[in-house]
Amino acid sequence: MKASSPNNFRVAIVGGGPAGLIAAEKLAEAGCTVELFDRMPSVGRKFLMAGRGGLNLTHAEPLAAFLRRYEPVSPHLIDAIRAFPPEALRNWCEGLGHETFAGTSGRVFPREMKASPLLRSWLRWLAAKGIAVHLRHEFAGLDPDRTMRFKTPDGEKTVRADAILLALGGASWPRLGADGGWQAALADRHVDIEPLRPSNAGIRIDWTPHFRDRQAGQPLKRVHMRIGQHEALGEAVVTTTGLEGGVIYALFRPIREAIEKHGEARLLLDLRPDFRPEFIAARFAATNRKESFSSRLRKAAGLQPPAVALVTEAMMLADKPVPKDDPAALAALVKALPLRVTGTAGLDRAISTAGGIRFEALDENFMLKALPGVFAAGEMLDWEAPTGGYLLQASFATGVAAAKGMIHFLNRAR
Repeated sequence: MKASSPNNFRVAIVGGGPAGLIAAEKLAEAGCTVELFDRMPSVGRKFLMAGRGGLNLTHAEPLAAFLRRYEPVSPHLIDAIRAFPPEALRNWCEGLGHETFAGTSGRVFPREMKASPLLRSWLRWLAAKGIAVHLRHEFAGLDPDRTMRFKTPDGEKTVRADAILLALGGASWPRLGADGGWQAALADRHVDIEPLRPSNAGIRIDWTPHFRDRQAGQPLKRVHMRIGQHEALGEAVVTTTGLEGGVIYALFRPIREAIEKHGEARLLLDLRPDFRPEFIAARFAATNRKESFSSRLRKAAGLQPPAVALVTEAMMLADKPVPKDDPAALAALVKALPLRVTGTAGLDRAISTAGGIRFEALDENFMLKALPGVFAAGEMLDWEAPTGGYLLQASFATGVAAAKGMIHFLNRAR
């Protein structure tokens, strides 16, 4: 081992998600004695949940476009992803024996799609490096001398380390281990924290009972959505309380901010982004008037039944009546269907979290300015991004960046 390696230093990582585990790997490679603590009976639970429908590790789009997905934009976060970009994450995955591929949408997955084989390989590698994992250890507080307190089945336990990484996650899906309970402990130590709020969650729309009961669970495929100057193309699913899905997640931040400011958000939904309104109007005018309105609308605009039902729902809820025999008005509705959003799903149903430790509270090495020797990474930091591989990429990248910062700190301490 090179003389600059921080041999014999004891480091503690709190949180067994992607950020904590990748940091443990990098620190062990640097020669540290690494102990990892997690409140759950096993690590990586939210990682496994993320892979339930196919583990979307990252995205293959050009890096400049990739970086624009993150808000709020912080030089800390951008630099971390540049230092550990999507290509590096794919190489890491393949280094564990799991080939990756990019789908037609650009999303990157392990070849076997699932998270569990990758996590098993990863944990075997970490165990071989001598990393000690302490389960059922719930973080309860932190003293300035880098002594942590944990609640365990055997009572309270204290642990002191030469450097500490907090990777406790946000507050989404709290049953998987991250409930935001760390906020009070860090606020007591004067760490600046942005309040946690849901991100990548469903939105609430007051459907009529008829539409709700008949259409819940139905997809809206390839739709274009706009709120103010923000727009996105994707898919959504009708729920009993509103909508959820990729196109919603892509616009979730401006939707949430509009609700916080005005008490509601107004969306415009284009159900046929590939058709011009005059084309739809001409086709509708040419349909057989003896057919039902739904049948004529389906044929004219090429809409699937859930989209036809949504047009009918919008006509019922419209401030002004939309005549069923006005092709131009119907075409305009198909191309710009208004939706009034009254709220969002809560943190317990959100995929990820907005808010957390503000980047201003960190130095350039991801160390808390108020607590020298204590670092933070992952979703407990104040950033957010849509689904599509951006969440895991930032968690991994900040974990790597924090590990590098800890090694730098320890070398200086030597």
